[in-house]
Amino acid sequence: MKKQLSILTAFFAMSLFILSSCSSKDDPTPAPKTKTQLVTQSSWKATSATVSGTAYPLPACVTDNIYVFTTAGTGTINESTVVCAGAAAGTTPFTWSFQAGETSIQLSAPLITGGFNTITIVSLTETELVVSFPYSPGPGVNLTIVVTFQH
Repeated sequence: MKKQLSILTAFFAMSLFILSSCSSKDDPTPAPKTKTQLVTQSSWKATSATVSGTAYPLPACVTDNIYVFTTAGTGTINESTVVCAGAAAGTTPFTWSFQAGETSIQLSAPLITGGFNTITIVSLTETELVVSFPYSPGPGVNLTIVVTFQH
């Protein structure tokens, strides 16, 4: 009986050791994606906007556009079906680069007609890019436009 108890105890201890060594080999947490990876992983579409804190309905000629950033610092704006007045039909190329410690993006052309070439990153996640830029439609009128893009 003592021998059986010793064998069972040894078996139990061995099983516990094997199970604990397996569970300690958890997969390491993947490194967070860089801002370049987040911006370039998929195309973007403008989904909403505010002007100085007030919701602003985006026209169809903006919400149907497809924005693509590449890791090479280039990109395209595809005007899709509805073309905004003053915008070129088809695809417009642009170049881009992060500025100010990756808190803003310098563009060779505005993403939205009437926008600025430098946009401030409000937030950037796997599925959403929120940017802001100043807008002055006339003397003494200074507005802030915030645009949300999603995949």
